[in-house]
Parts: sequence; C-alpha cells; structure tokens
Amino acid sequence: MKKRNYKNLLISCDGGAASGKTTGAKLISKKYKLKFLSSGMLYRYAGYLILKKKPKNKVLLLKKEFSKLNLSKLKNIDLNTQLISEYTSKIAKIKKIRDILKSFQISYSKKFKKCIIEGRDISTQILPFSDVKFFFTCDLKNASLRRLKDLKKKNHNIKLSEVKKSIKLRNLRDKNRKHSPLLKHRDALEIQTGKLNKKQMIDKMSKHIEKIISLKHVN
Repeated sequence: MKKRNYKNLLISCDGGAASGKTTGAKLISKKYKLKFLSSGMLYRYAGYLILKKKPKNKVLLLKKEFSKLNLSKLKNIDLNTQLISEYTSKIAKIKKIRDILKSFQISYSKKFKKCIIEGRDISTQILPFSDVKFFFTCDLKNASLRRLKDLKKKNHNIKLSEVKKSIKLRNLRDKNRKHSPLLKHRDALEIQTGKLNKKQMIDKMSKHIEKIISLKHVN
C-alpha cells in the first residue's frame, strides 16, 4: 500500500497493561516515520525519580526534572522493575503529577507534528483531536504471558500468578481512578491483540490509518 505524503499526523494509542499498545505504536512509528513517545515510560521515570531522590515535595521535583528532560537518557535506565510498576500506578492517580506529564506530552506533539503517543489517556486527555485513535485490549491470560516473558529476563523466579495479579490490579486502578481514567474514545478503533501476530496487528492498524488519512486529507 502506497503511503501518502503529509506534513502532520498525530496518532494516539491507549490500552491497559500488557495490551500490546507499545508494540503496535512502535511498529506504526517505524512504518510511517513518526516520532514515538511512551506515556508509560514518562510515568515510570517520574516514579523512578521519586523513589531514588525521596523528595519532600514530589511535584516540585518533577516540574524541575521534566522541564529539562532529555528523552534519550531514559534508554540507559531500567524503568521496568516490578517496584517501579507498582509505584507508578499509585502516583498516576495524583492530578498535579498528571498535569506535569500532560503538559510535557502536549508540548511534544506540537514540536513533532508527525508523532504517535501511547498510554492510557492519550485519546481522551492528551490528544483528543488526534487524527487516528486506537484502543488496545488483550485477555488477562495472554497479557500475563506476554508480560511474564519480559519479566523473566530479569527475574527467573517470578510466577505467572504474580503477574496476573499485578496486571489485574493495575488495570483496575487505571479504570477507576478519579483523574483521567482508562477509557476508550468513541472514535478509537479497538485492536484485540490476544490472537494477533505482529504482521496482523500492523496490517489492521495501517488499513485504518490509510482510511482516515484519505477521509481527512491530512497534509
């Protein structure tokens, strides 16, 4: 399929833990030459900073750090530990922290007009006017097996039951938090990843993107 030329294209991807949204977003960013940003990575970094520095005022620390954040430095930090994951879920409920990261993501989308951002409230809060919206879902069994495979690289003793419990709790918190809960935008195409391989995923997403580009005449 021939891709059209365009100057602007904003894509938002939302979904629960281990739903496949990061994989899908990365594949599409590569295919369409878009800048990629993970909202989850930003929240994990915020959690990492608080756990490491133990500040008296969490909000002031994050305002300072995110005002000068160089995203490339995050590649050298392990942000995918179980401790950071659990703590991140807790601080994600704090509105003042969400506002700091929201501002960063909106600024990012304005700076790079061709980008894809993935997270839990991108379509509903960060980029409600994004050209293309996706919502990823995955059954608990497949999501847990997917996450277990990643975690086993660092912790061989971790059990599937622990991962299932963690994912279930994380999604419950995200769906029920007061500020910016995990919701499917009315315009989002749902991508059920439990039974899709990477090729099937990118084919389904690409078809939808081409359809939207054609309808909206993104240029």
